[in-house]
Amino acid sequence: MRLDPKVRRTVYAVMAALLVTGVAWIVADALKDSAHGEAWQQVASNLLMCHGGAAMMMLMLLGALVPLHIGRSWRAGRNLTTGTAMATLNATLVVTAFGLYYLGSDATRPWWSGVHIGVGLALPLLVLIHVWSGRRLRDERPRR
Repeated sequence: MRLDPKVRRTVYAVMAALLVTGVAWIVADALKDSAHGEAWQQVASNLLMCHGGAAMMMLMLLGALVPLHIGRSWRAGRNLTTGTAMATLNATLVVTAFGLYYLGSDATRPWWSGVHIGVGLALPLLVLIHVWSGRRLRDERPRR
């Protein structure tokens, strides 16, 4: 179930923005206690705003993917294993982001953050596997 090229490029661009801003935030956050900590605090704050904006775009795209891609693929029984993993990891990112923003206390923030970062870093690899698997399945399908 190939996505329209414009939709596919948009999904990839937003995912790349999320990965770049997320990884850059991890670095900036780690440098907050350095000699130039105040500057890194501002950088981390700006990166978090960009990351949140990209996350809002991703939520809109995920909503569009449900009928355009996920639902059709599910009904067709295509690429279900990696597709289910993709949906699960994306849902985990949404829930942990909600937890960080709205439920994050000093006691729970490290847990929410650790899960969010781990899943966020794993997702690009899963995207590659999902795309590769889908293309392989498409190429193996008998031609009509």
